Amino acid sequence: MEAPVLTVYFDGLCRVCSREIEHYRRKDRAEAVRWVDITESTFSAEQEGLDPQAIHRVMHVKDAEGKLHTEVGAFIAIWKVIPGFRPLAHAASWKPIRPFLDFGYHVFARIRPYLPKKKRPDCTDGRCPI
Repeated sequence: MEAPVLTVYFDGLCRVCSREIEHYRRKDRAEAVRWVDITESTFSAEQEGLDPQAIHRVMHVKDAEGKLHTEVGAFIAIWKVIPGFRPLAHAASWKPIRPFLDFGYHVFARIRPYLPKKKRPDCTDGRCPI
């Protein structure tokens, strides 16, 4: 098995986020992606070279060269490597469409902290030890 092409950092307590990530994981049969739940107690943003506050605000993806992709760019990076999503990556990169996707993502990112959270035994009040 080759090294992952991407590292995807996701909020495992966010119900919407974790459902979407689970969908991508099932499609990632080549294991091209390293999936990292940022709400796990073992996660350290600093050890990953990431801003600890920013990682909880917007989606982050790091490619094999170490380049960081955030927000809609993070999803485009994921779609480029997951089979069946490449046409979506191409469409989302199209200049006339991208501003609408960016706007939609910003709206979602603002309301995401208020969405219902998943419960985990190691978490209290929707927060996990970090």
